[in-house]
Amino acid sequence: MDVAVHIKYITEFLATALLIILGNGTVANVDLKGTKGNNAGWILIAIGYGLAVMMPALMFGNVSGNHINPAFTLGLAVSGYFDWALVPGYIAAQLLGAIAGQAVVVGVYRPYFMKTENPNHVLGSFSTISALDDGTVASRKASWINGFLNEFFGSFVLFFGAMAITKHYFGAEVLSFATKQGVDLSDPAMKVQMSNFLNPGLNVAHLALGFLVMALVAAVGGPTGPALNPARDLGPRILHQLLPKSVLGQAKADSKWWYAWVPVLAPIAAGISAVALYKLIYG
Repeated sequence: MDVAVHIKYITEFLATALLIILGNGTVANVDLKGTKGNNAGWILIAIGYGLAVMMPALMFGNVSGNHINPAFTLGLAVSGYFDWALVPGYIAAQLLGAIAGQAVVVGVYRPYFMKTENPNHVLGSFSTISALDDGTVASRKASWINGFLNEFFGSFVLFFGAMAITKHYFGAEVLSFATKQGVDLSDPAMKVQMSNFLNPGLNVAHLALGFLVMALVAAVGGPTGPALNPARDLGPRILHQLLPKSVLGQAKADSKWWYAWVPVLAPIAAGISAVALYKLIYG
């Protein structure tokens, strides 16, 4: 599908905003005082974030590739799967989309932010927090180490899995066979015919990606959240810093910038490593 560059940027903005609305919206529903879903538990958050990745993938996968994650964009570019010229625009769109999506969450849940008394529940509806952080400086080293390991390995599985799911989907072998046989895939009639074989498999792949995220949030969500995505953490954290207590309530505390580098650098390192390993094994 040929799409203009500016449409790809707009799509990444919208897809990332939707990711945050569905994902952090679920977190807010569970953590904020007085909501219908208050204390509904981690399973609801896992489901919410799984669907938060699945829905944009189904909506926009064939428009922008539905990266919705700077770490994935960088990983693809480093390994030669994505044009470096598009990287700055994609990352800017993702970060701005995350901020916009979080602004929607705040707008919807503002009365419940005002009621909430636990500052970690307020910040946790924006960004990740290490479960080892007890508010003391002494707990920071353990939070950094455990958080980095958690974010790195969780992100690694996500990105390697995303590559495998979207490259090895059911029907991909048909495309490979057709290419080897010299079939002209630029022919419009052939594209339509091939889509009958490829589209069902691609749709299943996008569904599987959502289930992978759901499983990861359930499996490695205990230590940090997790972010698995620099934009998902950094964009909302910036907004948390900027919004006053008149919007977020008296429980709003610091934005824990001492920890903020972990959910940014760990997924980036994982993204570059995971995509490179995939390319090394599968080409």
